Formats: sequence, C-alpha cells, structure tokens
Amino acid sequence: MTQLSLLLDLLWADAIAPAVIIFLRVGAAMALLPALGETVVPVRVRLALSIALTFAVLPGLQPAIGAEVAFPTLVRHLGTEVPAGLALGLSLRLFVLALQTAGTMAAQATSLSQMLGGQGAEPMPAMSHLMVAAGLALAMIMDLPVRMVAMLIQSYDLWPAGAYPDVASLREWGVGVIARSFALAFCLAAPFLIAGLLYNVVLGILNRAMPQLMITMIGAPAMVLGAVLLLMVSLPAGLAFWVRLLSGATGDPFGALP
Repeated sequence: MTQLSLLLDLLWADAIAPAVIIFLRVGAAMALLPALGETVVPVRVRLALSIALTFAVLPGLQPAIGAEVAFPTLVRHLGTEVPAGLALGLSLRLFVLALQTAGTMAAQATSLSQMLGGQGAEPMPAMSHLMVAAGLALAMIMDLPVRMVAMLIQSYDLWPAGAYPDVASLREWGVGVIARSFALAFCLAAPFLIAGLLYNVVLGILNRAMPQLMITMIGAPAMVLGAVLLLMVSLPAGLAFWVRLLSGATGDPFGALP
C-alpha cells in the first residue's frame, strides 16, 4: 500500500495535476477558438480536441507546473487559468467577428443583405457566410491548430499559471483588441462601402437628370453584378491580409494586433 501511495503521489505530481491545470486554460480557450470551437462542432468533439491540445501542450510545460500540486492550488487555478483561456480564445474569436461584421457591412452597402440570409447557426448575410467559411478554411490550411499549440505554450510566459493579471493592463489590451477588430472589419468592407457610395451618388444624379427614367430598375441588377465581381476580386487579398493578422496574433497572444 505504501508503494502504491507513493506511485499515486508521483503520478499526481508529474502528470495528473499539470494536465488538470493546463486543461483549465485550454478548455476555456476552446470555447471561443476559431474553427475548433465553432458552435456547429459537437460538444464531444470539442471536448476531445481540448484533451488532445492539453496533451500537446503538456510536455513543454510539465516541469514548470509540476511543483504546485496541492488541492488548494488547483482551486486557485480556477480563478486564473479560466480567465486566461477565455482571453486567449476571445482575442482570436474577434477575427471571426471581424469577418462577420465586414460581410454584413458589405451586404448592406450593396443591397445584398437579404440574399440567402439566416442560414446556419448564426443569421448572417451570404457575404458573411462566404467570408467566414473561406477564412476558417484558409486558417486551417495555414496550420491553425499547430499555431494554437504554440500560442498556448507561449501564453504561460506572459501569463504564468496561478498568477493574477494586472486588471488595468488587461482592460487596456482588451479594449485595444476590440477596437482593432472593428477597424479590420471596416478595412475588409471598405471596397464595398466605397462602391455603394459611388453607386448611390451616380444614381441620384441620373435620377435628377432623367426623372422619367426608372433608374432603380436598371441600377439594381448592375449593383448586384458589380458587388459579386468586386467580391471575387477583393476577397482573396482581404483574406490574405486577415490570415496574416491572425498568424501575428497567435505568435503574440497578449500583444496588440499588428
């Protein structure tokens, strides 16, 4: 029994306790991570992915976390690791929100907001669905899971396990990340906003010049065709810019976006 007790203590100190502490941060981040944490992914699959990410992160962090094994320490980690994981997940989830916002702005500006809207788990215009699906697919092609593992490991250098963050710094970082997310959304939607503005200005001038002509009947199909062509031209460059910022955020988890 003594040997069994020593074996259990050794397993707890070297494997179980570090895995539990890491799982708290990984599981919280998994709730918000792009692609892997989407609502369309079943809960059991997300749980399995959280466990897989925990085992991927564990070898690099086990020596640093293995010394803290007392049960009160694990309770204290609930108040530090879960907020850290949520902050990490939210910083990347805002990239998906930027795509959704950009697609909504573009659809509103080009009169396509009702085309195929309301499909999927979250009601969004067709442009938002296309941007989000293309962005997530491109992120997975660019080894997003591997980058997430590196991001989680690096986060312990900036936010050590069991350490409480500076609330003022965390608030400033959060406000900056949210502001830059909306700035990114505006940048992605800027071509459609400019095209929509020019369309309405030209439409107003033509309507004043020829009030008897049904300008809207002619301009609406042209606007839809122009929006589709503009989406085909601008989306590849916009997604390349988006995935580059996403890669920068995974490389610098608690830093400002480039």
